[in-house]
Amino acid sequence: METTDRTDSVKDSAQKTEKKKRRKRTIDKAKVAENKKKAKEKRTRKKGKRMQEKEPGRWKKRLALMVLLVIVLAAAGGAAGFFVQQHLDTLAAEREAVEAMVHTKAVALTEYSKTQHRKDSVRQNAGKDTTRALVDAARYMIEGIKNRPREVEVTADNATDFATIESCLINTETGKIDITMKAKDLALSDDGFYYLFEEKAYQTSLQDSEYLIEDQKDVDLTFSVNLNYNTTSSRLFSKFVVAVKKNGSFLAITKPRYITNPEAIAKYSPSFGATSSKKGLLVDPEKLKTSELDDLGVKHAAYNIPLSRILGQTSNANYPTVYYTYNGRNYAFNGQIIAEYDYIFTSLTNRGITTTAIILNDISSHPELIHPKARSGGHAPYYAFNAADESGTETIAAIASFLASRYSGTGHGKVMNWVIGNEINARSEWNHIEHMSTPDYVDEYARAFRIFYNALLSVNGNARVYISLDQQWGKSLYSKNGYGSKEILDEFNRNLKAEGNIDWGLAQHPYNYPLTSAKAWQSNGKYVQDNENTPVITIKNLHVLTDYLQKPEMLTEDGEVRHLILSEMGYTSSQGQELQAASFVYAYKMIEANQYVDSMLFSRETDAPSEVAQGLDLGLCTLGGGRKSIYEAYKYVDSAESAKYTDFALRVIGISSWSEVIKKR
Repeated sequence: METTDRTDSVKDSAQKTEKKKRRKRTIDKAKVAENKKKAKEKRTRKKGKRMQEKEPGRWKKRLALMVLLVIVLAAAGGAAGFFVQQHLDTLAAEREAVEAMVHTKAVALTEYSKTQHRKDSVRQNAGKDTTRALVDAARYMIEGIKNRPREVEVTADNATDFATIESCLINTETGKIDITMKAKDLALSDDGFYYLFEEKAYQTSLQDSEYLIEDQKDVDLTFSVNLNYNTTSSRLFSKFVVAVKKNGSFLAITKPRYITNPEAIAKYSPSFGATSSKKGLLVDPEKLKTSELDDLGVKHAAYNIPLSRILGQTSNANYPTVYYTYNGRNYAFNGQIIAEYDYIFTSLTNRGITTTAIILNDISSHPELIHPKARSGGHAPYYAFNAADESGTETIAAIASFLASRYSGTGHGKVMNWVIGNEINARSEWNHIEHMSTPDYVDEYARAFRIFYNALLSVNGNARVYISLDQQWGKSLYSKNGYGSKEILDEFNRNLKAEGNIDWGLAQHPYNYPLTSAKAWQSNGKYVQDNENTPVITIKNLHVLTDYLQKPEMLTEDGEVRHLILSEMGYTSSQGQELQAASFVYAYKMIEANQYVDSMLFSRETDAPSEVAQGLDLGLCTLGGGRKSIYEAYKYVDSAESAKYTDFALRVIGISSWSEVIKKR
């Protein structure tokens, strides 16, 4: 047993010695590995530091080469002018950005050198983005030089159409006017600038060298200037022109452009209101205290505002003068007459009636309202508005602003439709001014119309403004040296589009021809035709007008058909009350079927003595107040009981169904 124990003891000693040797070998390997790792990291840090020191130099060499390349390419561009300079400035900025990027990448390289994988990735991709950026910069500059706009000589023949003011809009965020100009080429001039000028509505050319703002020439520019609303320096009614300096003087290179979104600053935006009927009436103010309008179910109403009535001081102490300050000037309105209109428009508004006011320029103690070319050579009920000088322009603007402010649902009633003038194609009778070419005649009216429009819409953003034309479509048949409605409409549309398209509407008077004709369905075929060259437009061929308004060139900027109201129309009872009633029913059925007619305003509630004397007994009621046959037809024509009160007209007309004469449009 002892021998065995010793043997075992020797064996145990030998095994312990062997384990110690193995443990010692294992410990030595770990230390070696650790030492190797530390050495490797040390070498990596040293190498990273060397790269940090070397990389900027290498990048700068690349940068210098690329900059040299770009400069050579720029020089090859020849007369690049200020465009090359702009690109070089851009390149210099990019060079600074690249140098900053080099520094950033060097720092990043050191930070990421903790692992070989990230270090290798940085080393493999270093400089690629910079090279690409420089190549792109060179390519863009070459393309810019190659595709830069031509510099073109400006002459008297091409000056006014050299560039176009695409828009002139009130910026709702800044409150300023943004005027955007576009051109195909650059105008050769004394310097490198385009200049923005302001012209008043009555001015026809650049008046002096006082420009508003300048900017470096480009084919696409936007100038921004203050609106100065309701101040002595207001630009709400101004037009704007871009010019260049040529041989020491300024030369316009665009046509003038007006502001086209005055509603952007509107204080009020009352709802226009939707009605269930197109039925309207020229109301009798003497009957507003009665229930007649309610009984008739009137949904639209028209009322005239001759300017001579509302202007000036009041002599009645119970109705003090109403003073109004606009653009730094004071204006007086007759308090008694204004109270009358307050009552009328409030009564109509409270009945839910959409109201149309017709502004008429009758002779008055305010000659500044009458156009200078209309102040002699005849007498007429109404005259051309004066937008030919400062006094007339300012007065028109003030009147329009006052009326809109008072009748935008602010406690005196609400007027949503405004008709400017009456049947302006009938020059000598209803818009008196000396005879002139159609473009000149329309230009005088259009300038006044635009002043009314901007003033009205700048207060009531939902108001609608209309030009007034009569039934003489193809030619003037009875107006002395008058114009056809079609030629006036065409020129008016062209004029407003050229200087800033606005959402004007049309107030048409589709009376029979002649006016004393009692049968709306039997108009003379010589004058009433189914084509756009028809001499006359009546209810019978009303579709000619609405078809015409659908033509692309007649649409609004938004591609919509313009608003159309039949603001004055009627039929005489002088040849029998049944004929008058049947003509009204026929007319309303035609209007109801035509989606492009907003409303009809029948003339009138009560006969007018001056019209009766001409055989035009147009009222629903007689001078004595008696109700004619048309009264019941008018009352029920748009109701569920319509057939009971209107089908008599089928017999009178000589048809068995309305489908024989009416088509949906």
